Amino acid sequence: MSDVEASKPQKRKKGWVDFLVNFRWILVIFVVLPFSFSFYFMQYLGDKRSERKSYKQRQIEHEENVQKVVERLKERNPSKDGLVCTARKPWLAVGMRNVDYKRARHFEVDLSAFRNILDIDKERMIAKVEPHVNMGQISRATIPMNLSLAVVAELDDLTVGGLINGYGIEGSSHIYGLFSDTVVAYEIVLADGRVVRATKDNEYSDLFYAIPWSQGTLGFLVSAEIKLIHIKEYMKLTYTPAKGNLQEIGQAYMDSFTPRDLDQDNPEKVPDFVETMIYSPTEAVCMTGRYASSEEAKKKGNVINSIGWWFKPWFYQHAQKALKKGEFVEYIPTREYYHRHTRSLYWEGKLILPFADQWWFRFLMGWMMPPKVSLLKATQGEAIRNYYHEMHIVQDMLVPLRRIGDTLEWIHKEMEVYPLWLCPHRLFKPPMKTMVTPEPGFELQLKQGDTPYAQMYTDIGVYYAPGAVLRGEVYDGVKAVKNMGNWLIEIHGFQPQHSVTEMTEEEFWKMFEPELYEVCRKKYGAIGTFMHVYYKCKKGRKTEKEVQEAERAQPETAYADIEQPAG
Repeated sequence: MSDVEASKPQKRKKGWVDFLVNFRWILVIFVVLPFSFSFYFMQYLGDKRSERKSYKQRQIEHEENVQKVVERLKERNPSKDGLVCTARKPWLAVGMRNVDYKRARHFEVDLSAFRNILDIDKERMIAKVEPHVNMGQISRATIPMNLSLAVVAELDDLTVGGLINGYGIEGSSHIYGLFSDTVVAYEIVLADGRVVRATKDNEYSDLFYAIPWSQGTLGFLVSAEIKLIHIKEYMKLTYTPAKGNLQEIGQAYMDSFTPRDLDQDNPEKVPDFVETMIYSPTEAVCMTGRYASSEEAKKKGNVINSIGWWFKPWFYQHAQKALKKGEFVEYIPTREYYHRHTRSLYWEGKLILPFADQWWFRFLMGWMMPPKVSLLKATQGEAIRNYYHEMHIVQDMLVPLRRIGDTLEWIHKEMEVYPLWLCPHRLFKPPMKTMVTPEPGFELQLKQGDTPYAQMYTDIGVYYAPGAVLRGEVYDGVKAVKNMGNWLIEIHGFQPQHSVTEMTEEEFWKMFEPELYEVCRKKYGAIGTFMHVYYKCKKGRKTEKEVQEAERAQPETAYADIEQPAG
């Protein structure tokens, strides 16, 4: 074989799993979409029933449900019952990571009742919500008041609990940080049954800073108090094309929201919302948004685009038009803008239903979109699940903004996935060693986007089949994700744990800071009760041996005889 032939990409042999994947759309149309629509409708009715109750009644029910959790924890026999986790079925999780830890022996606690908005305090500008409240539910409640959470993750189904215990971001995160940065208080049920309220300045401040990224392994989150902001009825959105190589596109993205004079806190220079979508190695569209009143949006000559209608083009395809028509501006109703990627699941909908973006499908069946992610997972089976792990990328990479160009080039070389989603966020300098921290000493030499109290990072959303897979070539997705972890460790980046990780435990703790997390695990009795965060995120089934070793790490029972939860 010649050197030229040896260097040619090898074609991948297709099997029966490829056939199932290619024709999965039949199952999605006739089973998943109808069931998804029915589920969303029933969920909507449940939300409406909750809204008819007074905040006082919801709080009473909340306290009753918290007491049930306390009583359930006290029923556990640590020597027999295994580690504690929620009773939610593994396939119900929105993230693409397999919830394999629930396949080991465990003790279930049902938190399904925690799905109420407990209070919207317009004076304190705080929303108190339970962990299963999702983004669609909270935006329906707050936007009519011209209020909003400071950070509203794009997909309707994402829950408060998942965004706090894991990771959450939105186009306003370059101002407010990650979702967890907008929380002012957590209500937590600890392993011993105590119910505590953790804030940044009370006796549980260490727990307050340890909860984000802990994946629910320090206690059960039963409510959160989250910052609200004043908003307007519309988002004035500017679409700006960017062309060049990946380094030049990265710089255009930075310039769209970060002043080169480092005046990052100046609202005149920094937009309210930011995102960029890269469609190829040479083309991208940068979008910047500012809140606008109805009066401004309806002025003569302004274009209003209600993108929320089911028959409208998918948002990422609509934005792509800027590559041909040049920069343009339009006004989008605020709630519709918040959830602009829900219908198409960014661009994943194109892989699930290849024709779902066509006008005839959008008009006839678009009202049933999107398929519920949990139902997609429930109907895929083990073989298809493994296929997606090897042939499909669903990852977020959080990297210092100054490394955006280098990381885009790395992704093109290792994964070749397009489109890519870019969304910036502040990474605040914490008073304690939390799991995720800025680069040491960043404040001594500020870069574009940085301030003395926060380093600017960016999320790079990598969601699609790699180019090699689309061309029918051999591709090692496991190796690519492994290499991604190593790259992130090298540049002080982070991999959110809603997706598959290939890191060893040693590599995991090179990426994340363990000090505060481990102190809180011991201090609040989580050892021997809740699974360790690495083993909860670890790929593959959790063996009985691993569970037993985790349990033996806490020789004494974690439970105290507590009759009433303490506020």
